[in-house]
Amino acid sequence: MLEPRDLYELTGDLPDLGRPVLVQALTGFVDAGDATRLAREHLMDTLDATLVATFDADQLVDYRSRRPPMIFTEDHWERYDEPTVALHLLRDDDGTPFLLFTGPEPDLQWERFIAAVATLVDRLSVRLTVGLNAIPMGVPHTRPVGVTAHATRPELVAGYQPWLHRVQVPGSAGNLLEYRLGQQGHDAMGFAVHVPHYLAQLAYPPAALELLASVSRATGLLLPTNELRNAGELVRADVDKQVAASDEAAALVRGLEEQYDAFVRGRQGTDLLAQTGPLPSADELGAELERFLADQNRPTDPPRSWVRGRAGPGGEGMKPHRPERPGRPAREPHAVTS
Repeated sequence: MLEPRDLYELTGDLPDLGRPVLVQALTGFVDAGDATRLAREHLMDTLDATLVATFDADQLVDYRSRRPPMIFTEDHWERYDEPTVALHLLRDDDGTPFLLFTGPEPDLQWERFIAAVATLVDRLSVRLTVGLNAIPMGVPHTRPVGVTAHATRPELVAGYQPWLHRVQVPGSAGNLLEYRLGQQGHDAMGFAVHVPHYLAQLAYPPAALELLASVSRATGLLLPTNELRNAGELVRADVDKQVAASDEAAALVRGLEEQYDAFVRGRQGTDLLAQTGPLPSADELGAELERFLADQNRPTDPPRSWVRGRAGPGGEGMKPHRPERPGRPAREPHAVTS
């Protein structure tokens, strides 16, 4: 392995931050509802940010697998959106410093990248690293947004109940970072917020709100959320209106509500699952999640262009436009199960 410290450059002298939290919000893996992007951009837009370190994107990004956009105007190239992997210093609403990792998930040199981040964790005396993620789930938008918590020590996720027991998924640099930090004795955890599968391709502020609320509960940081809360209320009202206008969509949401409520009652110890009819098993849910994640891991697939229109279940909004794959039947996402 090449020297990890050569992978990044500090922008200046490091201030004394005490023992800060590091929030990892890299993009490029699964981000249902754009929840991670919304949460990251919200923090960068509402809090003062100071650049701490930049990473050498040329060493980390496969430009041909995800080509950075360029703007052409009439007779010349006007702009190139250069990929940037960077570490920023922010302060919460109480003035407490914390670190925010932004940029695309590395395509290359994962182990070297993680070793480099680990040197910064040591150098900056990071007490806890928190990763953000968002996954599609067979849950209704009319119920509280759920979250799957995971960590290097069970004490870090005390009070959270698992939604999945065991599932194999493609790896990501963010999840591997948590795993490697745990092996080195560092505290690290992550939150995967649950986005209704029929809204997974829309920007869904309620999921971003839950991510930041989860970070606040775990770390004590006072993170701003009012704008996300207001945006979420607007989205909820719009989806409710469209669901009410479609009998098919309303029936889908009612079915998801029944399954969600049965699942929650089952987790609370009551024996009511059988009264709502058969539910998909945990294996079926896990298989659907695996298939979704596998679709995110196909670098040779043509890019998907999302056509915006009516949002919500049964609507025409945000449907993927891509070539059909012969012999590949359509799939319906499964509902949440125990």
